[in-house]
Amino acid sequence: MTYQKTYDLLDLAIWMQSTREGVSLNDIADKYNISRRTAERMRDLIITQFPQTQEIIGDNNQKRWYIPQGTLKDFIQFSAEELSTLETAYTLFGNKQMLDKQEVMQKLIQKIKASIKTDIYRRIDVDAEALLEAEGFICRPGPKLITDNNIIATIRQAILQCHQIKITYNKHGKISYFTLDPHGFLYGERNHYLVARHSDGYYGDNVHNFILNNILKVEILDKIFVPIQNFNLQKYAQQSFGAYQEEPFEVEWLFASEVADEAAQYIFHPKQEMIKNKDGTLTVKFKAGGRLEMDWHLYTWGKHVKVIKPTDWYEKIEQYYI
Repeated sequence: MTYQKTYDLLDLAIWMQSTREGVSLNDIADKYNISRRTAERMRDLIITQFPQTQEIIGDNNQKRWYIPQGTLKDFIQFSAEELSTLETAYTLFGNKQMLDKQEVMQKLIQKIKASIKTDIYRRIDVDAEALLEAEGFICRPGPKLITDNNIIATIRQAILQCHQIKITYNKHGKISYFTLDPHGFLYGERNHYLVARHSDGYYGDNVHNFILNNILKVEILDKIFVPIQNFNLQKYAQQSFGAYQEEPFEVEWLFASEVADEAAQYIFHPKQEMIKNKDGTLTVKFKAGGRLEMDWHLYTWGKHVKVIKPTDWYEKIEQYYI
């Protein structure tokens, strides 16, 4: 039996324990893209290995099967990627000021960690921490593109193992090939990015952002790289409003009184300062680069916002559109 078939059987067993309604042969065939006969063989193998399996009659007199709760307690464990994904969701809820959901997520994480065997937890906790350090968020309102999860999974593996990758990159219809040292991800509202250093050393230790949706193919190479010393993805992300990296500068926006309450609900930057003025207006201050993306966002507020700092804002921004 191949590894994939073994994985599918374990996955089916977990599925059959997670549902109270049971799983039908049609459900199995649809999920694993197999024939009904193969689905019957998978069900029979599950019943052989787990004789506790129960049969029930569902809608339209259709037979369904489920495994009683607790049967697989020694089989079900959590991976480093699953733990880091939950921690990432916890952080995202905080960034979005969804504090009630963040509190629930924290309790869920604590319960899951408490259920993991000590020796297994020690082993995966290091990997989970490494993945967390390699993933961050950027503030950028707007639509977002669909990203290939297989590409993200492959890059995550390379990050954990410190292996170089080779990507096929499509930028404005031009195909390029890059060998990179992947350092992490930035998740934005509009685009998601791979943060990586060019392996050839041409740009030194400077990292660049690659739109994940533009990566057509990724290959993990055998060569191992040494990560940039003291590189911190969160600090890197906070240097800009969005993904464009440039020298941070002092920013001060003044929102008119009629939109002040609405603007106060936004997180424009993780380290922003908000001041409610006596005349009802709202002042927002932070330090970051990304002038062009700031302008794109300010445009949505129209005449209801004024840039106080930098003082040369309007003169400088015209240069981007000439």
